Amino acid sequence: MLLIIDDKIPFIRGEAEKLGDVIYLPGAKITAADVREADVLITRTRTLCNKALLEGSKVKFIATATIGYDHLDVDYLREAGIAWTNCPGCNATSVAQYVETSLLLLEQEGKVNLKDCTVGVVGVGNVGRRVVERLERMGCRVLQNDPPRAEREAEFSRLAASLRDLQEQCDVITIHTPLVNDGMHPTHHLVNSAFLQGLKRRPVLINAGRGEVVDGAALSAALDQDCVSAAVIDTWEGEPCIDRNLLQKVFLGTPHIAGYSADGKANGTRMALEAVAHYFNKEVSFDVSAPELPETYAYYPKMAVAPDSPLRFYNPLRDSEALKASPENFEKLRGDYPLRREP
Repeated sequence: MLLIIDDKIPFIRGEAEKLGDVIYLPGAKITAADVREADVLITRTRTLCNKALLEGSKVKFIATATIGYDHLDVDYLREAGIAWTNCPGCNATSVAQYVETSLLLLEQEGKVNLKDCTVGVVGVGNVGRRVVERLERMGCRVLQNDPPRAEREAEFSRLAASLRDLQEQCDVITIHTPLVNDGMHPTHHLVNSAFLQGLKRRPVLINAGRGEVVDGAALSAALDQDCVSAAVIDTWEGEPCIDRNLLQKVFLGTPHIAGYSADGKANGTRMALEAVAHYFNKEVSFDVSAPELPETYAYYPKMAVAPDSPLRFYNPLRDSEALKASPENFEKLRGDYPLRREP
């Protein structure tokens, strides 16, 4: 069996070889010629798995070692008889860590008061649930918005909040929806000019979901007009060619790395390999785990923090400073991301 694998997927070398022959390639540069004789693709978000890539190939199964699967043309895959899977929830705790530490930095700068803070979570799936848990442990009042869940789950519908509720009551709004372009509940530009102009409390906006859920131009205008007091943006429209003007306006701007803890990456890699083994009925076990950290470790040693502070394990200011200094290196900052652990 031949596997073509994105060469930036961590902790996979030596484990994928248990399944067959492996070729590692840069995800954004994988071509139709590369995959023509492959049985399996293991990808990240930079490989567009569509007809142009896959037509005429021998590919039977695609595993993306990510939560998101916007880069998979699932309609074409169904027509072509190519099975696929993503890794839901693999980096949910990592994203919750990102939101928590961003809020701690915002509090240090006097932009929020976490002891008297109402946070709206838009999208309460695998990631959103973890974010809600973390926020409640921090003492925040949390409003949850997820119309598809409210339709499916009677218990959730009783506590669900509307977007209007969030506009009127929230000091922070954090986005964790998938990108949905059609259907009953589209999320493309869910946060648009009308939504932003309707905010009542000048909240902080956090987007660690999908870039296109937030209209970047509208957010830039809302920051200028003081409709939004601050923004934390990890996912951007047009990645990797992001709006550099907006980048300089936001409180924190990071290169799509909220879910990039070593723990989350290890989860995604292991889940992808296990999915391939399951599909091909191979009895294989995989030893995929994040490396240990030294006791003196600090993600951002320039900022002194207490030994038990979440900011010791992860401080998004380091990633924001790096991106603001070199936005042209968006992909390099992702690909060469430093070791980060969850406490």
